[in-house]
Amino acid sequence: MQGNELRARIAAREGRFVKVCCIQSVEEARRAIETGADALGLVAAMPSGPGPISDPLIGEILSQLPEGLCTVLLTSETGVDGILGHLERCPAEVVQVVRDIGSGALQRLKDARPDVAWMQVVHVDSSAALERAKTVSDIADAILLDSGQPQAKTPTLGGTGQTHDWTISKAIVDAMPIPVVLAGGLRPINIASALSDVAPAGFDLCSGIRVEGLLDDAKMGAFFDALQGASASR
Repeated sequence: MQGNELRARIAAREGRFVKVCCIQSVEEARRAIETGADALGLVAAMPSGPGPISDPLIGEILSQLPEGLCTVLLTSETGVDGILGHLERCPAEVVQVVRDIGSGALQRLKDARPDVAWMQVVHVDSSAALERAKTVSDIADAILLDSGQPQAKTPTLGGTGQTHDWTISKAIVDAMPIPVVLAGGLRPINIASALSDVAPAGFDLCSGIRVEGLLDDAKMGAFFDALQGASASR
């Protein structure tokens, strides 16, 4: 999937693009798609947080899914060669880079694999997140705002189940020429506020729709119902 296709898919959903992340199996992937997911996130090895699965399992899941799905590999690799090698092992349509690797490295990745869409995570830990987003806004195909703490002794790079300062997220959304997806602590109870206060191009879900690490159909369905209701009332 090239970057322009990802951007078009997100735009077509008019603020209702949803990525269900932390997929653990083909069965979870199918349930997420049936409920309404536009994209599936497959989390590889991380220093902390829920949802990581092995590269062989990611490859197995990818091999059993129908063509045309928007599959997203979450990689914590930081070097260009490491990320490209990870993509070879886990050939998803989109790569979500969860660390700040710098605009130069991101450009080299795009040059090496223009057939893949590149989504850069920006962790909203301070107002400096806006400047970090600006440095990659003309390179990345999309930006995902999350609540990680990449500078912590044990870095957290997603799946925190916590919201962040949405006023900063809103400033980033307003400043970006590319789609911005919001992650971090999203649930049925706060999705209407997220939609009105941040107005991102889409949303990313993990811990808020899981029970003891497993995808919960009731929680997932409640989120999609709440998003649909909030969208209809705008």
